[in-house]
Amino acid sequence: MSSAIPSSNVTQTRLLVDGMHCASCVGRVEKGLAGLDGVKSASVNLATGEARVEFDPDQTNSEAIMGRVEAIGYKARPVTAETAAAHCGDGCKSERPTKLIVGGILALPVMVVGMMHIHFPYMEWMMLALTVPVVFWSGSGFFTGAWKALKRGTADMNTLVAMGAGTAFVYSVVATVAPQLWHGIGKHPDVYYEAAAGITILILLGRYLEDRARARTSGAIQKLLGQAPDTARVARGSAEVEVSTASLQVGDLIVVRPGERIATDGVIEDGQSAVDESMITGEGIPVEKGPGAEVIGGTINKSGSFRFRATAVGADTALRRIVNLVSEAQTSKAPIARLADRISGVFVPVVVAIAVMTLVAWLVFGGWSYLGLGVMSFVTVLIISCPCAMGLATPMAVMTGTGRGAELGILIRGGEALEKAHGLNVVVLDKTGTITRGHPDVVELIPASGFTRGELLQLAASAESRSEHPFAEAIMRVAAAESVSPKQPESFVAREGFGIEAVIDAKKVLMGSSRMLQSSGVALEAMAADAERHGARGSSVIYVAADGVLAGAVVLADVVKETSAEAVRQLKAMGLEVVMITGGDERAAKSVAGSVGIENILANVLPGEKADRVRDFQRQGRRVAMVGDGINDAPALAAADVGIAIGTGTHVAMETSDITLISGDLRGVAGALDLSRQTFRVIKQNLFWAFFYNVLCIPVAAGALYPAYGILLNPIFASVAMALSDLCVVGNSLRLMRAKVSRIQA
Repeated sequence: MSSAIPSSNVTQTRLLVDGMHCASCVGRVEKGLAGLDGVKSASVNLATGEARVEFDPDQTNSEAIMGRVEAIGYKARPVTAETAAAHCGDGCKSERPTKLIVGGILALPVMVVGMMHIHFPYMEWMMLALTVPVVFWSGSGFFTGAWKALKRGTADMNTLVAMGAGTAFVYSVVATVAPQLWHGIGKHPDVYYEAAAGITILILLGRYLEDRARARTSGAIQKLLGQAPDTARVARGSAEVEVSTASLQVGDLIVVRPGERIATDGVIEDGQSAVDESMITGEGIPVEKGPGAEVIGGTINKSGSFRFRATAVGADTALRRIVNLVSEAQTSKAPIARLADRISGVFVPVVVAIAVMTLVAWLVFGGWSYLGLGVMSFVTVLIISCPCAMGLATPMAVMTGTGRGAELGILIRGGEALEKAHGLNVVVLDKTGTITRGHPDVVELIPASGFTRGELLQLAASAESRSEHPFAEAIMRVAAAESVSPKQPESFVAREGFGIEAVIDAKKVLMGSSRMLQSSGVALEAMAADAERHGARGSSVIYVAADGVLAGAVVLADVVKETSAEAVRQLKAMGLEVVMITGGDERAAKSVAGSVGIENILANVLPGEKADRVRDFQRQGRRVAMVGDGINDAPALAAADVGIAIGTGTHVAMETSDITLISGDLRGVAGALDLSRQTFRVIKQNLFWAFFYNVLCIPVAAGALYPAYGILLNPIFASVAMALSDLCVVGNSLRLMRAKVSRIQA
């Protein structure tokens, strides 16, 4: 190891690694990279063909890391979101389909003659001539891969196939060229060209189909990337110029017409429309947008036209951040994969040893007359074993599950988050911004005797027109919605903690707390019952008076989201205990909790104490998910077994949580946990199948059933079984692409 002083800097690079076929390949690349000076960690994913490497830039660099991969015997290149989405393994290269088709045409007559036991003059020589190009041209990749592994002193999937097909071929050539060698034991030698050709073609076919299926799992990234338009219409003075999206800059004024995709992130300056944000949030209902509203690149403008100012471009846009997060998640490993990796690391040498022992056993117990059967059993053991299925069992499910989540607006950081999320039993929900909307809304206007509702609203809106308080924003929203035009106050004074004094149409208007108005001599007794009723629900009551006469009261509250009660019901139906946590007082907390069906309440909890309350549950042996906005709740999200950040639009703390819900819909929590359960169930099914298949098939291939039942597997059947084993794992994982979750049926 280098003696250089270690640096505290850590840089990450991601590489596409071509040529990996099984878990042994993964282990070899990881081990080789881990041994490079400066590399802190290396994780390789077979399903995506990617390596994620953390390294000290003072000791090594990306070029040296790629060089190490190539020295191990594989090809490496830097990965981007686009190359990751386009990468689908060796099976997408033009060479393999050509070799598969030509080899299949040549192998078909060989397999028919061999399996149908057809005999005619010079049959063996015809089969030899047809088998040579199949094995050594179509199957050349198996032999070159095995040779590279041998030079490194290792073995992998290519080793098994090359040994199996090569042994069947060499045995058959010897039997064809020198049949007299068998005459001494009174036998005419059989040839197994159909085994050599069939093994080669069927495994090539299996790999091709597997790669095609694996390519489908990158569909989520491809779909997201496809949302971004290639061009945008930019306002330059009085003209509109069409430019490439890649050339957009922050501050550009972009024009959007009905039916067009929004080119990048920004804020609307003028115009109004409804925008379809379903590709980002998973919500199918278009969102009304007007001046000051944020828009997200890649979403679809539906009805109106508008102009917006670009606030983020290129890699800084919400769409690109989501693509990068999903891409990284799909390359991550679940902890359960470590068991499969450890077994796969010794799998190939063990299989070779079993195959050799099988051949020796046939010769010891049957004599030389059983040489042919022994060789075929040797070949069958090599071919039927399937390290690929074990290597793909976890990463394929993680890749597909995280991709499906992205389509539904659920961003899962990777395999570890999926594995933890499936075993939760407590969900802690922050009140503000999670169960509620996170901002005050006007819930009721109560005019006093002698005033109408419209007069009360105009007085309140006029008084608040110069205020920047959140209450003022809520009142102004209602005034705009009801077409009430506020009047400009002749004077305006904000008294912090109390309210507002303003002069409107020569009237002195007071607006604020009961304490403020009572200190000015305004009688509030007429509103006492209403104030008490709303106060018990945790609402804020703001009084309005004109020239010392009570005009009425404005009731504001952080309103519970329409879907929160349904979300709580869904979580409870999943067997989860739901807890609400808030910094507010207990009376208001009970009102909100009661409205959504939560019995367990933690009130008066300071932001810094929320993490402690999460740890209290963990000390009881509970597995806890914390759901919050990801900003004020960051310590609690980090302390939880699974942190879930819930946001709206682009205001999502993607970097601080295990799972991010782009939409503000709380039902997404149940959807995320449901998806994690389905994904982990698929992982367990895949692992069970991969281990069960090998435990069952290898002894049968060795001839365990032959003495009692006369059953001996054909190498061609072994090739089919091995290919089907891989495809079963891949196909089972692909079911997640159509997964239905609790919240969204998309």
